[in-house]
Amino acid sequence: MASVNSRNLGEKPISKLLIQQAAPASIGILVMSLNILIDTVFVGNWIGSTAIAAINVVLPVSFFIAALGMAIGIGGSSIISRALGAENRKNALKTFGNQISLTLILTIGLVIIGLLFVNSLIPAFGGKGDIFEPAKIYYTIVLYGVPFLALCMMGNTVIRAEGKPKFAMIAMIIPSVGNLLLDYIFINQMNMGMMGAAWATTISYLFCFGYILWFFISKNSELKIRWSDFGLNKTILKEIGSLGFVTLSRQAVVSVIYLLMNNILFDLGGEDAVAIYAIIGRMLMFALFPVLGVTQGFLPIAGFNYGAEKFQRVHSSIKTAILYACGLGLIVFIGIMIFSEEIVRVFTQNPTIIAETPNAMRWVFAATPIVAIQLIGAAYFQAVGKAIPALLLTLSRQGFFFIPLILILPRYFGETGVWISFPIADLLSTLVTSYFLKREIRLKLKPETS
Repeated sequence: MASVNSRNLGEKPISKLLIQQAAPASIGILVMSLNILIDTVFVGNWIGSTAIAAINVVLPVSFFIAALGMAIGIGGSSIISRALGAENRKNALKTFGNQISLTLILTIGLVIIGLLFVNSLIPAFGGKGDIFEPAKIYYTIVLYGVPFLALCMMGNTVIRAEGKPKFAMIAMIIPSVGNLLLDYIFINQMNMGMMGAAWATTISYLFCFGYILWFFISKNSELKIRWSDFGLNKTILKEIGSLGFVTLSRQAVVSVIYLLMNNILFDLGGEDAVAIYAIIGRMLMFALFPVLGVTQGFLPIAGFNYGAEKFQRVHSSIKTAILYACGLGLIVFIGIMIFSEEIVRVFTQNPTIIAETPNAMRWVFAATPIVAIQLIGAAYFQAVGKAIPALLLTLSRQGFFFIPLILILPRYFGETGVWISFPIADLLSTLVTSYFLKREIRLKLKPETS
């Protein structure tokens, strides 16, 4: 039988439970976002702009491997949540063991390939000219640490699946704080330059891994796996892969969008237009952290209760999560509409960018109050193990609607066509998600009978 901690997911009031799950997730996301921004400021001021460019060259590689760990984590955690809800500890333990084995096999394989072809990969990602050498230094050192990063991303989602959001939050905060402190020591105090930045990042991954390892071997975790659980199981791997593919696909689409947006905006408005998008992108990362936190908090609640066949609680968790997330989205919307110009001035004093960004930002955030419906809807299907609808709904917003819109509308409306593509895509994907979610509730989430 699952322990008291995980059983809370099926017993506590949904409203209270969602707050307990979502608040730590939101804080963790916020801290990670701040780390990215502050780390960039440190490196730029203490090493130089070439160092920022070098790190940007390497980021796609480390982000992909981290996304791989997260995909394995989310895919397996869906199985674990449902297994704990159904009191099937054996399947939960076997799934966790398979997650660890799969993460190690794939990431170590990618690291070996990445080291063998380092001189070809760095130029392919844009590390040319003066950028090549610092990028190679950073890339080589960080690559040794990314398997630990992947294990951290995977382990973090499993901690949430157990219903331990505070531990998951701490696991997200540790590498962020550690990286900033080590940046100061290695770069500012020891003058290690690019090598210092790389070691700061890698050691911060090790700090996080150490904490997560401690969690799972201590009394805090109910998942005490045996050596036999590491043996790969075809059925479990297939389900992990199908559900994890949703996360990987989303990451791939985001990468494509950044590529398209930068090229389209550069053709339309030059460097200023690209800078405007960079500022808006930072705001999307920061401003939506509470909505994303509610989505993360919702996942284990829905998965556990679905596995326990407490469908009325699943229905209630959907309604409560949408209500909370839409309310938070409305607050973000109001703040952006009122303070958009003040926000832009924090990033730049360029008069052209200050004049043009506020209006663009208002368009981008115009549908924020309803976007939570799409996020929660897609998350529900992933939480309950329905990979195909989860994949299609996850891709609907950015893939099926947004990409075609930014390829068509700018031809008729210029830069404005780019910005209005955001709320149109949000609205269309929300309507589609609402239809399938209502259908699922009507057909599946009926009140359980005595």
